Amino acid sequence: MRITTHLLPAARLFLAVAALLPLPARACDLALVLAVDVSGSVDATEYRIQMDGLAAGLRDGVVSEALVTAKAQVSLIQWSGRARQEVSIPWTTIGSFDDVEALAQAIEAAPRPWRNFSTALGEALLLGLNQFTQAPDCSRRVIDLSGDGPSNEGLEPATLKPMLRAAGVTVNAIAIEQSAPNLTAYFYEHVIRGDGAFVETARGFADYPDKIRRKLVREVARKTAGHHPDIPPASGPAPSGAQGSAQGGENWPTEVGLQKTHKGG
Repeated sequence: MRITTHLLPAARLFLAVAALLPLPARACDLALVLAVDVSGSVDATEYRIQMDGLAAGLRDGVVSEALVTAKAQVSLIQWSGRARQEVSIPWTTIGSFDDVEALAQAIEAAPRPWRNFSTALGEALLLGLNQFTQAPDCSRRVIDLSGDGPSNEGLEPATLKPMLRAAGVTVNAIAIEQSAPNLTAYFYEHVIRGDGAFVETARGFADYPDKIRRKLVREVARKTAGHHPDIPPASGPAPSGAQGSAQGGENWPTEVGLQKTHKGG
């Protein structure tokens, strides 16, 4: 439809005024779901390492400052086999360092709901996705998933990528390769998605505390608060099958070989 000439001055005035108006403020900069593997392959000591390591990572000065600056919303999921996925800590607002400490203590004290069941990665992602229907309107939506094995029950995780994309959810992962040496490549191909999504590799549970801290710094501080902490770049060849693809930001290089292949984001 053509705009008549006598309407153009009014249209220009509207556009000029609209440009000066502030954009609607988001409730927060980051909604973060922490999804922890509690399947049968994780023994009691390894479970403790995960929970204590996650709490310590949140207490890291760079991470905690970024969470407070972002007015982040954080939730904890513990996941195992099909129909055994639990929201252990609902959405928690991080408005102060005291809030970070309270969240870290809640994670340390969270009881383990299951011990002897399978690994349903797809179900964990689905629960994480559903969590965002209850979250405030945040600029970024991220699922931070840890696991020590490939999915062997329930939904195939890759089938959820279109739904995650439609909801604007990024999935990053930490692969604990203690008993699954090719898990990084599997997570890269089947689990992670989103612009700049990545996999951090822990060679065993002993590596988990350091790797989860690095992962939180990378996805929380660098993206949210604009911090650029000095983290050494990854080196070494990319795992088998882990070539990057720029198609819709769906597949990106893992932590290994990232600096060589990831040019954007």
